[in-house]
Order: sequence, then structure tokens, then C-alpha cells
Amino acid sequence: MTRVPVAASPAFIERVRQLPSKFTVTLRAEPGNRFNHAAVAVSSGGETIGYLPPELSRRYFESLRNGPGVDVPGRHAPLAMHEDTGIEVLVDLTGVAVTA
Repeated sequence: MTRVPVAASPAFIERVRQLPSKFTVTLRAEPGNRFNHAAVAVSSGGETIGYLPPELSRRYFESLRNGPGVDVPGRHAPLAMHEDTGIEVLVDLTGVAVTA
């Protein structure tokens, strides 16, 4: 799966805007998340910049749960996408294990 949107709250926007146009992010399961028990955090430079949307995080949570995380490519979303949806970051999940 490629070009997956990352849900980023306003709290993360400043960090996201400081990133270069293409960058690497780390996906980590976050079982203690009080809003989504199958949350997958998206981090850059050790700081969370957003989360996979809940409908997608359920598919990747178990494969990430017991590991140190997985590095994947990320990039800024096109301006038109940001204006239409508010999405700031896209990540490439090609090669990340999916839970059946």
C-alpha cells in the first residue's frame, strides 16, 4: 500500500512543516493510546508527527506490536490534498507486514 495519509493534529503541524519534502518516518504500535487501542504512531526524529488512520492502524498494529518499529518513506502531501482534506503527510507502507 502506498501513499497512505497520516492523521496529524494541530499539535504536530509545526514539527511536520519543519521536515524536508521527503523523509523517513518510524511506525510504532502504541497499545496504551487511550483513543485507539490499536494505534500506530508515526514518528520522525524521535517525535510523533501523527498516526495512521484507525481503519488502517488495525491492519498493521499486531505486526508492529512487539518490535522496535519499522522505518518507511514519508513525504509532504500535495498542496491540493492538504487544502481539500487537511492531510499533511503521506507514508509508503509497501513491505510493512499486514495482520490478517
